[in-house]
Amino acid sequence: MKLILIRHGQSVWNAKNLFTGWIDVELSEKGEAEAKRAGELLKEAGLYPAICYTSYLKRAIHTAQIALRELNWEHIDVLRSWKLNERHYGDWQGKNKDEVKAKYGEELFLAVRRGYDTPPPPIEESEPDFDERYPKDPKYDHLPYRPKSESLKDTRERVMEYFYEEIVPSLLVYDTVMIAAHGNSLRALIMFLENIAPEDVRTIEVPTGTPIVYDLTKELKIKDKIVYTH
Repeated sequence: MKLILIRHGQSVWNAKNLFTGWIDVELSEKGEAEAKRAGELLKEAGLYPAICYTSYLKRAIHTAQIALRELNWEHIDVLRSWKLNERHYGDWQGKNKDEVKAKYGEELFLAVRRGYDTPPPPIEESEPDFDERYPKDPKYDHLPYRPKSESLKDTRERVMEYFYEEIVPSLLVYDTVMIAAHGNSLRALIMFLENIAPEDVRTIEVPTGTPIVYDLTKELKIKDKIVYTH
């Protein structure tokens, strides 16, 4: 079984060094090029997924669309779930990363950004720009709750729930599955696949627009891993 992971290409907010989280921003021109190159790399490797999963956020959705178009493989089903969204960055969403680090200090900044169980401060409705940084998007109206911040641990819980509910059954049926998602939702999944302990999670790097392909046994043990660099 082959599992293809692709972090979305650079977004316009990545380019501006802003925390994005659940804010639904577009790919930058560089991000579109990265997604196209991801498709080219999959084509060169002869990797054609039978089904694709992505989040509710258009930077991941468009990455999947561009990569599949490059593969000439747009006929497959693409299923979307909020459980594959980026982690919710709470009060840090929309803020410059350097300014956040200067305000909160490097220790907390790194604990939130690279650690496992430290969430950023929650976003509060009293904030003057609350509606801008926590938009009332109707696509989330059906959710039992909407987070106001998440740690990587929180993100992992929803990602792994969806992985076992939907993605593992597809792997067993279709053999080759692609996920186009986000830095932290994919870090959570890689943490599980590679059996990485919480204290070592800061070592996980997921570059944008770069296919990571796992060859797995039916017991989800890794037989091989290939990172297709640009």
